[in-house]
Parts: sequence; structure tokens; C-alpha cells
Amino acid sequence: MSVVPEISDSEAAEAEPTPLLEPMDGVPALTISDHEIASAAELLASGHGPFAVDAERASGFRYSNRAYLIQVRRAGAGTVLLDPVGGDGDPAQVLRPIAEVLTTDMWILHAADQDLPCLAELGMRPSALYDTELAGRLAGFDRVNLAAMVRRLLGFGLAKGHGAADWSKRPLPPAWLNYAALDVEVLLDLKGEVEQVLIEQGKTAWAAQEFEYLRHADPPTPRRDRWRRTSGIHMVRDPRALAAVRELWTMRDEIARRRDIAPGRILPDSSIVAAALADPKTVADLTALPVFGGPRQRRNAETWLTALARARENPEPPSAPEPPNGPPPVSRWHRRKPEAAARLQAVRNGLAEVSEQVGVPTENLVSPDLVRRLCWDGAGGDAADIDAFLRDGGARPWQRELVVPVLAAALT
Repeated sequence: MSVVPEISDSEAAEAEPTPLLEPMDGVPALTISDHEIASAAELLASGHGPFAVDAERASGFRYSNRAYLIQVRRAGAGTVLLDPVGGDGDPAQVLRPIAEVLTTDMWILHAADQDLPCLAELGMRPSALYDTELAGRLAGFDRVNLAAMVRRLLGFGLAKGHGAADWSKRPLPPAWLNYAALDVEVLLDLKGEVEQVLIEQGKTAWAAQEFEYLRHADPPTPRRDRWRRTSGIHMVRDPRALAAVRELWTMRDEIARRRDIAPGRILPDSSIVAAALADPKTVADLTALPVFGGPRQRRNAETWLTALARARENPEPPSAPEPPNGPPPVSRWHRRKPEAAARLQAVRNGLAEVSEQVGVPTENLVSPDLVRRLCWDGAGGDAADIDAFLRDGGARPWQRELVVPVLAAALT
């Protein structure tokens, strides 16, 4: 089995790519109305083979993770650009004709875990899946972003796009639609090329297991105390100030959710921490702090003072941190449980050797969280027990076949 790509990323970068500036069939019109969506569904149904699918969100601009543009391409049909927010009625109902057609064949996505949740909100779920980014990781590519893989495998140069733009903006600029159409135009050919690499490396079955796992994966469980992820909270030691962070964060989250605006655009984390530490009690004290002196924050001064007052009145400020879900940070293991730290180091050494042998990153060989839990809990070196532990944690058969012997040897 070939375990490393024949062409390194550095070698691929030396070849000058052919610039890919616009779709071969031009930029399709944006599909919005019920009639247009029905026509787009018929067009896609007339094609053949898998669907290249992508979605654009407005992360950093909106509170929600909803899709503001959906791109679909199919051989024999071309590309359609769907506007899930521009029509009347429930978007999932409006887009049902598209969703029904999409169940008839495989989806090809790049970094599918990013787009599947927002597509599922619209009733769109794949019957089969191929993730070109994940395939690139299994193939051992150093760089797996779309532009790098397109350059390496197809010889095309994708211009830096608008992926981080505010896709909730209307009307969408023509340059953005051009970028969006190009993203799905390359996926069909990209899938064919990276699939051939995996065939040559003997990893086709591995990829199939990964794609099926990804297709059925549950969304991550949300943290109980999300306010504790406030950037800079490590500077807050006093329980009263922690209560202030909690109340300001909660107030901001309520406003952001109601207005569908990214929380950081309502109030930066740094301002929450500054106000919690200063504990201002008047509008003048509050607006003297950085950011709060701006026109928008001046208008909301009473809102933030109300949150701070609520923190002072709370008889049970959050003095204790959220109970950990799993082992403590690895940096503390040497002091708290040195034998676990030794086990972890032995396991990491063994996994690094396997990673080099098969050309797959260690984090794709087995979940790092599973490894930490296994080493911290001190499970014995019995291979059957380790295999059962990994299986219960979601590890796929190909992963367990590779890593269980290594883990058993390291934990003995």
C-alpha cells in the first residue's frame, strides 16, 4: 500500500496553476421564487451522477448559523444558486423540491461538517456523502483547504474568495456569486482525483467509513455555562466579578439572539471583562470605560448597568468553575497524576509512528479526546477492553484495527 502522496505540497506549489476566474457556463441567476426553485429542481433532476454542494453562512455577522446561499452542481445540469432567505414562507417548505431531488444521489462537499447542520435545518440531508477535505487528510496532504487541493490535483488557481463575507447582505454582489459558483464547479473533478489517490493508497474503505460516520454524526452537545468561554475571563478571580461576566454575557446573548447579530458585534468580550472588573455603578462610570463610550453603547448603558446590578444582587455568584467533562488539561497531568502523563506520552509516541507509516494525521487515526480519557482513567492494556472503549466512543473499525495494538502496548 502506498502510504504517502507521490507529489508533496511544496512540489505542487512550484507548478504555476491556471487561474480559474469564472464558471465555464457563466454565473447562473440567483434562484429565489417558488417557480424558479421548481425549475431548478427539474434541472438538477435531469442531470446525472453526484451533486456538488456548498453553503455560505454569515459567521461573525449573524447569531444564527443558517445558510444564506446554497450552491448545487450536477453533471448534465450545471450549477444552481439558491437563495434560502429571499422568498416568502418557511424556507424548508419552499426548498422542498430541491431537497427531494438531492436525496437521489451522493453529495460531494468540502469540509462537510461545516455545512451539513445548516443544510439539515432546511430539510436537506444526504443519502450518501463524500468529503473532499476529509479525503485529503486521509491521503496525507499537508494542506487540505479547497484552493490548495484544487491547485495540487487539478492545476487550477482559485482566487482568494469571499468565504468570510456577510452573506446575509442583499443584494449579493456579482463577484460573490462568481466565487460561490466556482466553489462547486471544481468539486466534481476534485472528488475524482482525490478518490484515485485513496485507491492507490488502499484507503478507500477507510474513507467510506469516515464519510458514513460523518453523515450520521450528532451535533456537539452545547456547553452548560457557555459564558465561561468569554475571552479574557482568566483575569477574573473575584466571584462577584465572575457573576458580572455571567450577567453581561447573558444579556448580550439575549440581544444577539433576538436581533440575529453576532454577539461580538453587540459587545466585545474584552469590554465584558473590563466592566466586570471595574464594576461601574453609574452611566458616567460605565461610559468612561473603553468601547462603552461609543454612541451605540451610550444608548445601551442602562441595559448593561442593569446586568451589573443583577450580578451584585445575586446571592450565589458562580465561584466554582463548571465541572469538567472529562480529564483536566494535559498541562496539569504531571502534577496531579504523573502515571497518566506517562501513559499519554507513551501512547502519543506510538500513534506518531503509526501516523508516519500510513500517512494519516494522528487526530484522524483516533479522537484525541478518547485517547486522553483512556490514559487518564488508567484502563488496562487488554486489547479487547480498549477496542470496546474506542467502539463505544465512536471509533471506526479501520481506526481500531490500526491503533488498538499500539494503545495496548503503550498502556501495559
